[in-house]
Amino acid sequence: MPSSPTPSERERSDAEAKAREKEEQAKLPYKWTQTIKDLEIAVPVAGNLRGKDIEVVMTKTKLKVAVKGQTPAIDGDLTHAIKVDESAWTLETVGGGGKEISIHLDKSNKMEWWDAVVTNAEYKIDTSKIVPENSKLGDLDGQTRGMVEKMMYDQRQKEMGKPTSEEEGKMEMLKKFQAQHPEMDFSNAKMS
Repeated sequence: MPSSPTPSERERSDAEAKAREKEEQAKLPYKWTQTIKDLEIAVPVAGNLRGKDIEVVMTKTKLKVAVKGQTPAIDGDLTHAIKVDESAWTLETVGGGGKEISIHLDKSNKMEWWDAVVTNAEYKIDTSKIVPENSKLGDLDGQTRGMVEKMMYDQRQKEMGKPTSEEEGKMEMLKKFQAQHPEMDFSNAKMS
């Protein structure tokens, strides 16, 4: 039975995989980054091109990016669906006299990482190694935010040795019941 790798072996393996991934991504004709909500893609093009020379076709599930008359830099089915109405592209001037096609894709599912822009991409990334940026409470929907705030409150209460919100609710119910039934003896009552 093979033993699991030591922490240093795992670290070395992760570093090698990361270096290989970085090298592979550098071979793509575009650069891309993502957050949990969207993707940003930059396709370098010649500095003399204008918007009318560029062909960008975006649908919910497909993306094609090309200079008219040339082989597309990207052409295929998207890894996951996007919100077309919230996605856009621009042609921007960059340093050195060049330009780039800058593409913003708004993810339909804001809870998944993409391993590539398109399914036919030559290289893919290992999404299990992605470390997401910290979220702000204001980024969360009302229900999720309420749940997180309750969990944070309960954690602080536990750290101070005080009752959690659930325990407070039980104690409040017991007090009301005691007030309604003064004839009963609650001296040995235990809350669980």
